[in-house]
Amino acid sequence: MHAIARNLVHVTVVLIAPPLLLGVINKVKAFFAGRTGPRLLQPYYDIIKLFQKGSVISETTTWVFLAGPPIAPATAITASLLVPLGGSAAPISFVGDLILAAYVLGLGRFFTALAALDTGSSFEGMGASREVTFACLAEPAFFLGLATIAKLTGSLSLSGMFGPALAPFWGTSGASLALVFVGWFIVALVENSRIPFDDPNTHLELTMIHEVMVLDHGGPALGMILYGAAIKLFVFAALLVRLATPIATGWVIVDWSLFAIGMSAVAVMIGVIESVTARLRLSHIPVLLVAACLLCGFGLILLAR
Repeated sequence: MHAIARNLVHVTVVLIAPPLLLGVINKVKAFFAGRTGPRLLQPYYDIIKLFQKGSVISETTTWVFLAGPPIAPATAITASLLVPLGGSAAPISFVGDLILAAYVLGLGRFFTALAALDTGSSFEGMGASREVTFACLAEPAFFLGLATIAKLTGSLSLSGMFGPALAPFWGTSGASLALVFVGWFIVALVENSRIPFDDPNTHLELTMIHEVMVLDHGGPALGMILYGAAIKLFVFAALLVRLATPIATGWVIVDWSLFAIGMSAVAVMIGVIESVTARLRLSHIPVLLVAACLLCGFGLILLAR
């Protein structure tokens, strides 16, 4: 496929597909609960409805409160342009782009937390504090996983790390890659505020993490935050899929079909976990994040010779 057409498909998928992952997760949870559940496309309707509403903005807030919502999807989209999808290279690829991908997502988290603090609300400040604390424990696991894959492939670009060059190592270093996959799956859950770390549907302010940070946002601002969160989940799911199936057949339809199946499988896994597990106590969350760090660290240690 021509590079321009390939990049156009990449951008189109990134902009349109992410809310569908949330729809699949909600359908799986409804199935386990014995309910019909919301429509598969309900996340799209929710986001569109929010963009059609008005906003009430406190007079005590500054430009920081207004900057947080648009920065969330902007940073998530930027990160998505660095991650290879569908068996092809990412639209933006260069040596060291893995660092940019990690910290552009961190920039989105920073401004979301800053917007929460800008309201002066003690509840939102509490949520921002929890968010950045858990992120400090999740990032080492993410970077240890990147270091493991970089050591195997000899590449410092995400397109090279998650390309066909990674596939043979599942036969020779499968244990390391499996440990990284499990560790990253834990990171994906905490970074996207999913059960057992957080509950995106909770209404108990004392147990909220991410949701409490956006209590004062409404209308288009909340719509941008939800859309950005969906893209961020898409990015982490894409990394898991490319790690588990670094396949490039050369057939565009086959590669994208395999990618779509993999993304659906990740969404189903998240839905199953949220259906069969309870939310952890806040004091237990760091323990599981440290476990994710150890898993990715052991994956790197196994490669030492």
